[in-house]
Amino acid sequence: MKLKIKALSPKIGQEIPAPFYASAGAAAMDLHACMDDAVTIPAGERRMIPTGIAIALPSADYVALVYARSGLGVKHGVAPANCVGVIDSDYRGEIMVGLQNSGKEDYVIQPADRIAQLMIAPVIQAQVELVDQLDETARGAGGFGSTGA
Repeated sequence: MKLKIKALSPKIGQEIPAPFYASAGAAAMDLHACMDDAVTIPAGERRMIPTGIAIALPSADYVALVYARSGLGVKHGVAPANCVGVIDSDYRGEIMVGLQNSGKEDYVIQPADRIAQLMIAPVIQAQVELVDQLDETARGAGGFGSTGA
């Protein structure tokens, strides 16, 4: 499939890389901060970070998902505030990443920093059917920890 990417800033492709797969086995592309000045995310707070791009998925058969970068999340506690961002196939606005700093120290995002990952995935839109009962399973309604973990 082809992913159309529109640069909303003249910095894209110049000072700030357009999204690309860093290796042949990469599942996602890095998203970079597209801004003029550094942005500080105080400990315990959130900030919206622009990427300077918009995308066009080819159809409703695909979704773009915005995930955390493991290094930012594990080392600094900085990750998307909504855990996973969902970009629907019909959205054409700028991709913004809401980052939350759950660390103990302020974190500074510099222009062009890698801030998140963008993954394209297939979508199945289910046909919803309201029923009075669900099929029985061995687990049943057992919730968290019910399987022994």
